Amino acid sequence: MCTAASFLAEDHYFGRNLDLEYSYNETVVITPREYEFKFKQVDNIKSHHAIIGMAFVVDNYPLYYDACNEKGLAMAGLNFPSAVYRDSNEEKDNIASFEFIPWILSQCETVADAIELIEKINILNINFSEKLPATGLHWMISDKKNSIVVESNQKGIMIYFNPLGVMTNEPSFDKQAFNIKNYRHLSNKTPENTFSPNLELEVYSRGMGTMGLPGGLDSASRFVKVAFTLQNALKGEDEEENVNQFFHILGSVYQQKGCCEVAEGKYEYTIYSSCMNTDKGIYYYKTYENTQINAINMYNCDLTDDELVVYPLNDSPAINYQNGNDEEVMYN
Repeated sequence: MCTAASFLAEDHYFGRNLDLEYSYNETVVITPREYEFKFKQVDNIKSHHAIIGMAFVVDNYPLYYDACNEKGLAMAGLNFPSAVYRDSNEEKDNIASFEFIPWILSQCETVADAIELIEKINILNINFSEKLPATGLHWMISDKKNSIVVESNQKGIMIYFNPLGVMTNEPSFDKQAFNIKNYRHLSNKTPENTFSPNLELEVYSRGMGTMGLPGGLDSASRFVKVAFTLQNALKGEDEEENVNQFFHILGSVYQQKGCCEVAEGKYEYTIYSSCMNTDKGIYYYKTYENTQINAINMYNCDLTDDELVVYPLNDSPAINYQNGNDEEVMYN
């Protein structure tokens, strides 16, 4: 299960939590402009927009989980088991689910551009390999002005405009967005007493406007929680403040090891959290073991090249011992 969000301050920030019980040894991958994207049933793309994001690289192919391109368009794929993929359709651009992010980000500059391509595609029911079967996914795509969710179901390809700026997992986005209406009474302010004019009901705690805000790890609860957090989060005055704020937004639905058992002895947890400054092409991330913010700038690489640039994650715990480590502590 996962959570994605789009946050607009002076710059546009986009990112996600990846929540799973296992890791594929993900890496931050920069795809330069001349790397040749090879597709199963459509023509390869040789020259395209440069891309940076989190990916599992297999046979020199970046299987992107989330990414943005140099034009400021960002995209993430999240678990969506009810997705319906189809056989090849001669009247459509037949794109495999694992090709969808490269297909969009290599060619599009805006959400409007993406919609034009999406209206022509068919998402194929094919696997990347025998060991890597197709996973049911839905996608969130955002630029500085707009955000959409794309789902492939029994009716076909569905495009939902997303003013909430968040996405989780099941149920479908339209149902998640409708469910938000059940929480319209929530507020970041202390509520007035509307229970009865005949009773003096004192305010005994701060934050009483959020009473009823879900706190579970299920996707419907996470959707409401992160949407409320995002809509009320203050914008910062500089890059560091906004990046930090974005990670706090995602932190509202962070999953700890041990709280969500998915099989005997296996627990889903937040493997990594990401934050992309889509204007500056900087990919920030944290991991479960290392909560320090790490940053990779795509413009510090040669974007005219044709080879992937791969950065292993800095996953070692980073603790700042301000008065010395354990071996240096002196006891009275």
